[in-house]
Amino acid sequence: MLEKSKIAVVIPYYNAAQHIQNVVNKLPDFISTIYIVDDCGNEPIPNILNENNKVVIIKNETNLGVGGATKEGFKKAIADKMDIIVKVDADDQMDTSYIKDLVQPLIDEKSEYAKGNRFRDFKALHSMPFTRKIGNLLLSFLVKAATGYWNNFDPTNGFFAVEVKTLKNLNFKNISNRYYFETSLIAELYFQEARISDVPMPAIYADETSNMSVWKMPFVFLPRLFKTFVKRIVKTYFVYDFNMSSVYLLLGIPLFLFGFIYGIYTWWFYSSKDIFAPTGTIMLVTLTIILGFQLLLQAIHYDIIKAPKSAK
Repeated sequence: MLEKSKIAVVIPYYNAAQHIQNVVNKLPDFISTIYIVDDCGNEPIPNILNENNKVVIIKNETNLGVGGATKEGFKKAIADKMDIIVKVDADDQMDTSYIKDLVQPLIDEKSEYAKGNRFRDFKALHSMPFTRKIGNLLLSFLVKAATGYWNNFDPTNGFFAVEVKTLKNLNFKNISNRYYFETSLIAELYFQEARISDVPMPAIYADETSNMSVWKMPFVFLPRLFKTFVKRIVKTYFVYDFNMSSVYLLLGIPLFLFGFIYGIYTWWFYSSKDIFAPTGTIMLVTLTIILGFQLLLQAIHYDIIKAPKSAK
């Protein structure tokens, strides 16, 4: 089945002249086409790659970012009627020997999207600085909550394979062109109920330095993650469907907010007068907070078990 599938690789290229040829040379033989998307960097793509019959070079008119460049590759692969697309970076920090492991779950129809999971590399985790480890863990949790894929880890991993027939159903305008690309892509896949497989693989770090510190990323991403989360909840539980989790949210949110806000007001009002709050007031605040919190926990539990799961 592997040899019968038309598998393409999309490589967003930006100032990686010293790495790109090595990346292409290491790609497995079963790859049908290699789309290299030149994203208007200062370093042109080496001419020697034009001699490779599998290589198709796409030139962007303006710099679109890694996500924008990858989407241009997606569009070309869709037009060429490929079956599976694998996204590989041009900086040679992805072990392309794992491409077969990425595409196999898609070929076996166990999932529609497969990505690397670097957190299963325990040696790399052990040597990873504590702040980087905490930053990655926090960011992964926030992305889980925002996208709804609670069962998958390392969601921002840019080494992935995706079915073309699934990509056709996505609105590319909702997928970010830059740092938020992988997260926004997964968020769109959720509405297609696409199953995601995690493929354990080692983390590879060369001498390049990231443009953003990992511990800062959750805070930089937070506004977008919150928007993604709200959009997903509204669409999933109030537009596309209405179920018990919708009821939990409709009752739980106002009850919890009422108890929390009224509790703060009550504490301020009675403490400023230096008197004890009435027992009934305390009970009202306590019960609404507890009841609202319990209903929200039920909604979260339902959301977790609703997450699309890949076949074993």
